[in-house]
Amino acid sequence: MDSPVNSFISKATAVGAQVECCASRELALELIARLLQTEAISDQPNGYAVWAESAMLTSSDKARLAAAVPGLKFDVTRELASQAKVGISQMDWALADTGTVVQVADAVDKRLVSTLPLLHIAFVSKANLLPDLSSLLDRIHPDQAAYFSFITGPSRTADIERVLTIGVHGPERFIVIMVDDLEVAA
Repeated sequence: MDSPVNSFISKATAVGAQVECCASRELALELIARLLQTEAISDQPNGYAVWAESAMLTSSDKARLAAAVPGLKFDVTRELASQAKVGISQMDWALADTGTVVQVADAVDKRLVSTLPLLHIAFVSKANLLPDLSSLLDRIHPDQAAYFSFITGPSRTADIERVLTIGVHGPERFIVIMVDDLEVAA
């Protein structure tokens, strides 16, 4: 029988996402830094990376990452996000049966980094991997949040002459990093 992690990976990759697994927060940060360097992030328009506020990061993490990756920004604005190549955000849950990640996205910076850049990197704790939507609905309280984002793969549409097009209404690439031990930064 497939594990929930294997099911998530299978479903997410089937819709065009790339899934990486890390054993710790520190390894996830190292992976993200390498991905940003591979993407040639720079301190030039259309070369930025923007990272939405995240409980995973400490001030020293931000300083270390900013020094390693010129062009990585933590103060997300509409202008920066629209000129960013990569957006990074922490997700609250993942759904094994669909390969979907879910986020309470009341803060606009979370929506900006997941919709405007060409590449969205999302990370989520394996502890928050749920079997399905009904399991999620048992945990969320819409009266306590105004906006939930459900993301399944890169943006895609086939409403233009029924031809599948990737990246029209959002990122054309989507990477999910599942972290075994995603403790919250102090």
